[in-house]
Amino acid sequence: MGRDVGRAGPDTQLEKDRARYGLLAVVVSNLAIAAIAIVGVWRLDGDKAVIVGVLTAAFTAVSSMTTAYLGIKAISNTARSIALGDGTARRQSDTTSAPPAS
Repeated sequence: MGRDVGRAGPDTQLEKDRARYGLLAVVVSNLAIAAIAIVGVWRLDGDKAVIVGVLTAAFTAVSSMTTAYLGIKAISNTARSIALGDGTARRQSDTTSAPPAS
């Protein structure tokens, strides 16, 4: 048991660091996109068509960045839980609770 805890410690810390710095990268990128969009809108001096285009592009970039991070993180967590064997126990409990096929 001590050997498993020792191996899981650095792996768990590595995953926490990856999640922390990945989220930090997404937040900083989103803030940079928002700042550029704000400066762009401010410099356009009321040209409504271009302002709508800038804001649309900024919203698309922020939502794409955030969605990509969350999707990759979810897939990574799922793959990690399957690799550690959590998926096997879950699959076995699902098959034992299912009624037999007729």
